[in-house]
Amino acid sequence: MSGAHADAVRTLTAYVPRDEEQSRWREQFLAHLAAHPGATSRDGSPVHLTASVLVLDPTGTSTLLVHHRKAGVWVQPGGHLEPDDVTVAGAALRELAEETGLGGAAIAVALRGEPLELSRHAFAFGSCGEHLDVVHLVQADPSTPLLVSEESDAVAWWPLDALPAGTVDDLPPRLRAASRSQQSAQPCWDANPSSSSPPPEPSSADVSSEPAR
Repeated sequence: MSGAHADAVRTLTAYVPRDEEQSRWREQFLAHLAAHPGATSRDGSPVHLTASVLVLDPTGTSTLLVHHRKAGVWVQPGGHLEPDDVTVAGAALRELAEETGLGGAAIAVALRGEPLELSRHAFAFGSCGEHLDVVHLVQADPSTPLLVSEESDAVAWWPLDALPAGTVDDLPPRLRAASRSQQSAQPCWDANPSSSSPPPEPSSADVSSEPAR
């Protein structure tokens, strides 16, 4: 059993679901991990764990999305766990850095790196059948330079009330819920999941309401 597998079990065991659906998915994720030692690898089972990040600006009104080249849709940054990943949160932050260039001091991670929510969706590419996604919440400054990975056609900030055509169907309500969590629950923010740094102050930079190009 890999370190990432053990961390996934720990993470999901500690996760406190917000509703019945999240509770049901938590039990399903844990059952799948128990039945499939390779469930954290894309090569271990057609149904496997993934890690992703919902990225909001400090005001909670804009989000960073990537346009997935194969799927042809706008989604949050994220993807498969790799053999070198030790934790699910670390995998999510690695994917964020690879797909957008954001990382280190440029981001603040909510909830000490614990999940914001769980999500599951069919994803029929290669060996993938379904993703059991562990979703984290990150805050970033829209003025930070971005990069586009080979897996994407574009990376851009979008207002939550004007998301682009082709955004995956379940993402808008999830982003609105994440924004409410950011604004009302005031989650703990860290420069990384193991630090105890306070959240960064909102940038004074003049950020356009138009998506980055």
